[in-house]
Amino acid sequence: MECVMENQTPISTEEPSSSAEVRNWLELPPDVLAHIFLKLGAIDILFRAQSVCSMWRKVSKEPLLFRCIDMRNRWDLFDGGYYDMEKMAREAVDRSCGQLVEFSMEHFGTDDLVDYIADKTGSLRCLRLVSCYQVSDDALINVAKKAVILEELEVCHCSFSEDMLKTVGKACPQLTSFRLNCRGFRRTRLESDVEALAIAENMPQLRHLHLFGNKLTNVGLRGILDGCLHLESLDLRQCFNLNLEGDMLKICRERLIKVKLPNDSTDDYEFDATIEDGSYGEDYPSGFSDIDFLSDDGYYEFSGGSCISGFNDDDDGDEVDAFDYYNI
Repeated sequence: MECVMENQTPISTEEPSSSAEVRNWLELPPDVLAHIFLKLGAIDILFRAQSVCSMWRKVSKEPLLFRCIDMRNRWDLFDGGYYDMEKMAREAVDRSCGQLVEFSMEHFGTDDLVDYIADKTGSLRCLRLVSCYQVSDDALINVAKKAVILEELEVCHCSFSEDMLKTVGKACPQLTSFRLNCRGFRRTRLESDVEALAIAENMPQLRHLHLFGNKLTNVGLRGILDGCLHLESLDLRQCFNLNLEGDMLKICRERLIKVKLPNDSTDDYEFDATIEDGSYGEDYPSGFSDIDFLSDDGYYEFSGGSCISGFNDDDDGDEVDAFDYYNI
């Protein structure tokens, strides 16, 4: 039976044959299977491929599938403590056969695991550690010395010293992206420029720097602007010790650096942004005469091309124009 509409191609209402509905997945070419597995991710491959046919298990061991290993936010594996995360990580690294380029882990990991990663690959370009409290300075320094082509490093909610920052910066001259994020403190007024100055002096090729919740002051920020001349973006949210008066924001504007300011919205932040010892509003003032529009990534676009994100109301509730406040 066919349904025909005026000036339309006939549409069949017949049910497709059973042969058309059935697809034999076992007949898929190995390269197609590999592409499907790549979408799953390295860790899911370790689970799913064990209970299928021998051909699928063979494809699942291709080193290409384990070049990027992401073990963040795997609460499904943590629940009940059924899986040895470190053992799984080692197996995934082994399957990469030295081709590992990106490794990420969260809430687990030891010096032994980081050393294992360093020994097994010489092509690591991206390393992300989130809340990895058992990883020490020595382990991170060791992996940096062996992964000399490292381009991106993230150490969020971890505890490392300025010596680690200095050594990693010197050992990895191609480092272009660095995240050193932590919990913001609004009223304790603890100040420290040690980390900022270590970054400024040893990571000159940085394009992207995230210092969410850092305790740096204007001294540290000045050091970063003077030492990291290739910066394209700078995240200073919840860095409440900064007093951005004078010419520092002018420098960012002239160099077309995208900046997120201490009081800017944290809606797009991937971690808990709760502030210790206080909270603040997220309302933004009107009257930004030099701003064309708010871009998708949360930065305010200037007509000249530079980007600086919005600024909050002052403490007494009156609206403050960001450019008047900073004398830009």
